[in-house]
Amino acid sequence: MDPAERLEALREHLADLESVNEKLQSQLDAATDRQSELTAEVDQLERENETLKTSSLYVATAEELTDDGVVVKQHGNNQEVLTEVSPGLREDLDAGDRVAINDSFSIQSILDAETDARAQAMEVTESPGVTYDDIGGLADQKLEVREAVEQPLLDAEQFREVGVDPPSGVLLHGPPGTGKTMLAKAVANETDATFIKMAGSELVQKFIGEGSRLVRDLFQLASEREPAVIFIDEIDAIAAKRTESKTSGDAEVQRTMMQLLSEMDGFEDRGEIRMIAATNRFDMLDRAILRPGRFDRLIEVPKPDWDGRERILDIHTDEMALADDVDMATLATETEDFSGAELASLATEAGMFAIRDQRTEVSLADFEAALAKLSDEEDAAGVPIAFA
Repeated sequence: MDPAERLEALREHLADLESVNEKLQSQLDAATDRQSELTAEVDQLERENETLKTSSLYVATAEELTDDGVVVKQHGNNQEVLTEVSPGLREDLDAGDRVAINDSFSIQSILDAETDARAQAMEVTESPGVTYDDIGGLADQKLEVREAVEQPLLDAEQFREVGVDPPSGVLLHGPPGTGKTMLAKAVANETDATFIKMAGSELVQKFIGEGSRLVRDLFQLASEREPAVIFIDEIDAIAAKRTESKTSGDAEVQRTMMQLLSEMDGFEDRGEIRMIAATNRFDMLDRAILRPGRFDRLIEVPKPDWDGRERILDIHTDEMALADDVDMATLATETEDFSGAELASLATEAGMFAIRDQRTEVSLADFEAALAKLSDEEDAAGVPIAFA
C-alpha cells in the first residue's frame, strides 16, 4: 500500500472513531440526564417516606404558661397535660394559642389563630335573598320545614303554652339540585335569622381533634349570632355508617360525628337557634344521627312534578324576553325527571343560544336546542346530569 492509500485509510478510520465517539457521548449525556431524573425521584420518595414515618400531630390549646412548662389541653378529649416547650417556641407562645403536639404531648408548632379557622370554614350570611316564592313546587316540604324550623323561631311562646318541644332538627334528603339548600336559606330569610352554612366535608380536617373543635365553634357561633339557622350540607361526609376500620382518618371522622351528636344532645335553647342538614345519600347515614331527639323530622325533597317544573321554569324565565311560541306547559312535559337545578340550567342555555345568534328574544327553538345539548352532555358523561 502506497503512502497516499494508507493516509486515506487512516482518515476513514478516524472518521469512524469520531462517529462512534459522538454516539457514545450522546449515550453518556442521556445516561447523565436519566441519572439526574432518578436522583430527583429518589429524593422525593425519601421525603415522602420520612413524612409517612412521622407520627401524627394533635391539636391542643396552650392553657397556661408556668415556670415549669406549659399546660396544654388536647382537643377531642379535653385532657390537660403539663409539657415542656423549646425556648424558640416559648418566646412566641401565649396562653390561648392553638398548638400542634405529638404523642408525647411535646409542642411541635404554633398554629394559626382559632378565629382564622372559623372564618375559613363557616359562611355567615346575615339575611339570604331567597324566599319561598323562589322555590318552585315542594308545597308539602315547605310546610313541614316552616312548622319545624320557622315557627319555633317566630312563635316560641306558643310551643311553651302547648307544652311541647319543637322538632330538634330537620334533615332534608333527596337527589342533587332539588332545592334543599334553597329551603334552608328561605327559612333564614323569612325569620331574619343569621344563616350559618358549613359543608360536612369541611369538618374533615388535617389535624386530629380539629374537626371536633370546628363543630364546637359552629354551635358557639350560632349562640353568638342568634336567632340563627345552622345548615350543614353534605352531612353524610361526617355521619356515615360506622365501620370496623382502624385507620386514623376513619377514627377522626367518627370522633367528629360523636362531637356533633354531643352538641345536638346538649343544644337546649331551641327557640332561637334551629338546625337543618342536607344529604344526597340518605342510605349512608348512621342510625345514631337519625334517632328521635336529634333529627326529629326527615323530609324528602324529590325532583319536581309537572306543576313544579312549570313553576320553576316560570321563575327562571321571569326576566327573560320570551317569544310568543314559548309554552312552559310543553317544556314541563318535555323535561320529565329534571331537577330544579337542571331546569335553571336549561333556561340559561336557551338564553345563550339567543345571544349567540344576536337576538334579544328567546324562542321555543332555543329551548329545544338547549334540551338537545343537555341530553348530549348526559350521553357523553354516561350518567344522568346532576347539578349542585
